[in-house]
Amino acid sequence: MLLQELPIKTLPAINAQTIDSMIGNTPLLGFRSVTAHLPADVQVYAKAEWMNPGGSVKDRAASNIIREAERSGKLTHDKILLDSTSGNTGIAYAMIGAAKGYRVKLFLPQNVSPERSAILHAYGVEVVYTDPLEGSDGAIRAVRELAAAEPDRYFYADQYNNPANWRAHYNTTGVEIWKQTHGAVTHFIAGLGTSGTLMGTGRRLKDYNPAVQIISLQPDSPFHGLEGLKHMPTAIKPGIYDESLAERNIGISTEATYEMARRLAREEGYLVGISAASALVGALQVADEVAARGESAVIVTLFPDNAYKYLSESFWVK
Repeated sequence: MLLQELPIKTLPAINAQTIDSMIGNTPLLGFRSVTAHLPADVQVYAKAEWMNPGGSVKDRAASNIIREAERSGKLTHDKILLDSTSGNTGIAYAMIGAAKGYRVKLFLPQNVSPERSAILHAYGVEVVYTDPLEGSDGAIRAVRELAAAEPDRYFYADQYNNPANWRAHYNTTGVEIWKQTHGAVTHFIAGLGTSGTLMGTGRRLKDYNPAVQIISLQPDSPFHGLEGLKHMPTAIKPGIYDESLAERNIGISTEATYEMARRLAREEGYLVGISAASALVGALQVADEVAARGESAVIVTLFPDNAYKYLSESFWVK
């Protein structure tokens, strides 16, 4: 039989995914070692947010910010997506922007980890570095100036003040936690950066059950090493932040966070980022208090990312 006479086979349709469809539905992690001292009826869990395609919880907010801006017509392909970031939201913007054909320009503090900078440059993002001594607030002030000067050129995503940020967690993270715990969650704990995770997830869980306790975490000092977290009393407060939502706020030390990051890697096999380690420091503090009162609890936090963007930090070697 001649080659041209061979029958042509039709391939079956392939159900391919998009970047957006891969965001969310992250697993709930348990612990073997760091919670071994707790009674059986005091349980601690964490959402593994590094399993989002961009490697962090910020994929949720960035995706929803872009989606809502597209629907409203504020973001079009003739505009540049603009924002300030400490890293993870910027990476999410870069990933989704590349997938959808948007140009992205980001303002970051000069002292962000070299891994984060390298990832952004790999995506082809235009990066502007700001004074490291001013932290994320310096980047916020700088990007606001540019957005105000050239409003027609840019779509200013404004993650700190954009309600699409917290709505992402109201519509996804809170729903997932409720389902994964079968409605048994008693406490939700999260760190404060933009505050979107705490605001959206907390509101959703309160809608399900007003008795769920919402607890916020932040650095215990203005001078800290907890990248991505804000010391709210001395920082520019995000417009989406409502301090009345949380029943309680806990200050977390840099030293306790670094120690927990090492413990999670060496005792649990979870190589997580700095804000993830601080989240577990706070969750275990609450768990210890609940256990001391003889109460039961299902305490849920989340691990915003893994440690791959922080491995240049010296605290790992000890």
